[in-house]
Amino acid sequence: MMLVDVELSYVWAGLIAFAVLAYVILDGFDLGTGILSPALGGKSHRAHAMNTIAPVWDGNETWLVLGGGGLFAVFPLAYAVIMPALYPPVIAMLLALIFRGVAFEFRHRDPRHELLWDISFFGGSLVATLSQGLILGALVQGIDVEARAYAGGHWDWLTPFSLLTAVALTAGYATLGATWLVMKTTGYLRDRARRLAWIAGMGTLALVGIVSLATPFLDPLYLDRWFTRPNIYFSLWVPLAILAAAAIFVIGMRRDRDSWPFLATIAVFVLSFIGLGISFFPYMVPHAITIPDAAAPDSSLWFLLAGALVLIPMILGYTAYAYWVFRGKIGPDEGYH
Repeated sequence: MMLVDVELSYVWAGLIAFAVLAYVILDGFDLGTGILSPALGGKSHRAHAMNTIAPVWDGNETWLVLGGGGLFAVFPLAYAVIMPALYPPVIAMLLALIFRGVAFEFRHRDPRHELLWDISFFGGSLVATLSQGLILGALVQGIDVEARAYAGGHWDWLTPFSLLTAVALTAGYATLGATWLVMKTTGYLRDRARRLAWIAGMGTLALVGIVSLATPFLDPLYLDRWFTRPNIYFSLWVPLAILAAAAIFVIGMRRDRDSWPFLATIAVFVLSFIGLGISFFPYMVPHAITIPDAAAPDSSLWFLLAGALVLIPMILGYTAYAYWVFRGKIGPDEGYH
């Protein structure tokens, strides 16, 4: 029975990891679009950019609900430890996402205050991104746990490393947003997005490298996981693959292959996520609570898995359909409201 429990908890860890990755990629490009909005030119260009994400932005956040809800239901111990440690950035993220959604809708409904809603859309996108970066950095640097409960202080999440990851994630989302606009737009906005993509892309690559170099020195377990044999033979391919993705980004930009930079940026995010998995496994709360220890009872895992096997394909289906329906480039005078 213990073998079944452990295997099922790993299945659920994989499902939640997939939901988080899907959220980061899908909501990342529309958060990045919001972050870049002040640099896109006049209000017509900002409207053009927002029209590219209008059909999909709210559906992208489904994955955040699935990841957070799954953590609460499937790994209640991890949820009970992580949330008290990260309440401020989590609350800031949720409020920013709500405010961003309101600003997105009201921009079209209340044109008299369009500038206010544009500022709000930018601010909500930036605060949500910085909050997610702080959450990530706090998790990577570790949470102080004693007797299966959070034992740290109110400000343990705010450190130089978490600030570094917040800046890195902001650059990454900006790159996703810029390359999305390159892929989806034409004319002035595409050319403007190309220039921003070069800047954000190079910044992202540099910051990913800095974060990757700093991470192993946060904890001896990270150092052991990445640089001792035989682990190094499996972990070495991750940075090499990131460099290959960066090369595809550059080639796509130079040859006007508008989809290549976006796909290459997604590849960098996926590979960075795999790197996190290599560092974290088998812990749900690094390096304090393992995946099996954090999991709910076996009966709950099976019950929830039955629902997930129905729900997740449905979400994947309607997400794929939405992107298929609204595929292709969007001109300045086209849009969906």
